Amino acid sequence: MSSSSSFINTIVLFILCFFIITTIFLVPLTNAQPSPGFSPSNKFRTIGFFQGFRNLWGPQHQKLEQNQLTIWLDKSSGSGFKSNRAFRSGYFGASVKLHPGYTAGVITSLYLSNNEVHPGNHDEVDIEFLGTTPGKPYTLQTNVYVRGSGDGSRIVGREVKFNLWFDPTANFHHYAILWSPREIIFLVDDIPIRRYKKKSDSTFPVRPMWVYGSVWDASSWATEGGKYKADYNYQPFYARYTNFKLSGCPENAPNSCGAVSASPNPAGGLSRPQNMAIQWAQKNHMVYDYCKDSRRDHSVTPECFMA
Repeated sequence: MSSSSSFINTIVLFILCFFIITTIFLVPLTNAQPSPGFSPSNKFRTIGFFQGFRNLWGPQHQKLEQNQLTIWLDKSSGSGFKSNRAFRSGYFGASVKLHPGYTAGVITSLYLSNNEVHPGNHDEVDIEFLGTTPGKPYTLQTNVYVRGSGDGSRIVGREVKFNLWFDPTANFHHYAILWSPREIIFLVDDIPIRRYKKKSDSTFPVRPMWVYGSVWDASSWATEGGKYKADYNYQPFYARYTNFKLSGCPENAPNSCGAVSASPNPAGGLSRPQNMAIQWAQKNHMVYDYCKDSRRDHSVTPECFMA
């Protein structure tokens, strides 16, 4: 064999090896969890549960130990808690550990709402964990209701759903909602997963809201559209909360109270690494987007078409 042929064969072998190594080791890394480059959860101090919250219902299904709140659902009742005051903007978060095994029909939540003040015409911003059957992942549902669009027959959900990139029953993970006058950002372990911008006064919540958490039976719709119901042979269903964050402008704060930010920029928005992280989350883990659902009546969600 000539020296030139040997050289060519060496080059071909090198290219082939490089391709194999790239395929095996580098391509999977493109789906690895990215760093958002900034941790909003570290920006806001952790508070004691009773510094910011109180029991709302089901007190017999609620236990607090070393600032870890456990609430649970059984056949007799679920449980919920509520912030002591309302806010008109802010960062609201908690670390949550979910119940393993069969949890179909069970909802664990962290959300903002003013339903008690505006029944039939309320606003709401949700993080909801939709229970599941063994072997299938929890679904994290984010949702926004505006001025009664979640009340009665006027249900206009703005749902975006995700399957998480970790087991939410194995450890605590931090979930948060940042609500400013210009946008709502949902975060998981400081990774922004959804950004809901204010595109008009009619599609954005602006009235003060309280912060809530709860575990309850939503068998009619929670798991695969209600296909699987809560099975109380597996009760009780626990949800554990800790690392509470409650920071922002209360409803009676002066106008000088500035909205908080989820990024290094005090003015808000997202940094370049955060934008890359949200693109990663939506590309790899988003399983439903109401704006892309052809079965929906998008005349009631005009923000889907606004620039």
